[in-house]
Amino acid sequence: MTLPDAIAAVPRLPLDEDGGPVFSAPWEARVFAMTLQAHQAGVFTWPEWAETLGAELARDGDGSGETLGYYDHWLTAFEKLLKVKGVAGAGQLADLQTAWDAAAKATPHGQPIELQRR
Repeated sequence: MTLPDAIAAVPRLPLDEDGGPVFSAPWEARVFAMTLQAHQAGVFTWPEWAETLGAELARDGDGSGETLGYYDHWLTAFEKLLKVKGVAGAGQLADLQTAWDAAAKATPHGQPIELQRR
């Protein structure tokens, strides 16, 4: 499957007039790129990805009143597949989220956020 075909197979992906993905924040582009890299590395198939993302997007209609952004769903789906495939455990992902939140709070506005290597 070519990249354009793969992108076309992603449910509700926001696209520009040229058919490229649209991002409103740098983290969205990063999680998009990480997803493509994980797929290319064989972590999951594209049909698995589309199914997982589609299920996550469908949760928006559960009546909870909370509507997440598209890439919030994307990130949740990506994390779910990383856990299911044994690439990262829930504890590892929680630790990374805590570290990211702390780094973001400590980083001056406009500067890149960097995590310290352990």
